[in-house]
Amino acid sequence: MNPLPAAPRTPSTISQILDLVVSDPGRPRLTWYGDGGERVELSGAVLQNWVNKTVNLLVEEFDAAPGTVVTLDVPAHWRGVLWALAAWRTGATVALPGDVPAAGGDVVVTSRPEAWGDLLSGPGAPDVVAVALPALARSFDGALPPGTVDAAAAVMTYGDVIGWAPETDTAAVALEAPGAGPVTFGDLLPAPRAADERVLVDGDRPLGELLRDLLATWAADGSVVLLSAATAAELGADPERLDRLRATERVTPTA
Repeated sequence: MNPLPAAPRTPSTISQILDLVVSDPGRPRLTWYGDGGERVELSGAVLQNWVNKTVNLLVEEFDAAPGTVVTLDVPAHWRGVLWALAAWRTGATVALPGDVPAAGGDVVVTSRPEAWGDLLSGPGAPDVVAVALPALARSFDGALPPGTVDAAAAVMTYGDVIGWAPETDTAAVALEAPGAGPVTFGDLLPAPRAADERVLVDGDRPLGELLRDLLATWAADGSVVLLSAATAAELGADPERLDRLRATERVTPTA
């Protein structure tokens, strides 16, 4: 008699989440609908590859590790999701600054480096990474403060396999967001959703909640269709277009 297959293990760490999304490497795991009709689709293998490269950049360039604070000043966007995953994979804390830049943190990852100008100089100033949001951008479009790392150019120069990253401390703070208490690594992953869903996620929600909902979907071996805030608003005003997108992307519930 053949033994029964082992029950699937529910991921409890970011590392295990990334292992799960690549268990079916060609399957779409993150599909992005941005402003102006932009669409980007990342398979499990591509998602993991981007995260691995970004982990290596954070570790090799900024010594990211448990205790490091990475301020993530990027709107709901597929690139911001990758940076959050990579920061957590190093054991760092992801701090969300809200609308107004505030001093603090060791590394600032931002799509608007000009807004941080007064806070990025002098002793103790954080390192800065500028993130270009357009899908085909090969460099940041605009002047950058001295010493700023251009993510579009830099990430691609790092290895596809993580060279080193520590195990995370479940009691360490993983997420700090405006209006919410700190979330530890032990509590970062919510209870998984129903298994194997294709979930539509609106980008007009608080970023901390959105990121954790993505984790819950991937923890259940699902996939995500993420809408920019502007696209979510457009679709909310056009139910027929929304229905077409849901059918085209084979979406199940809406998060």
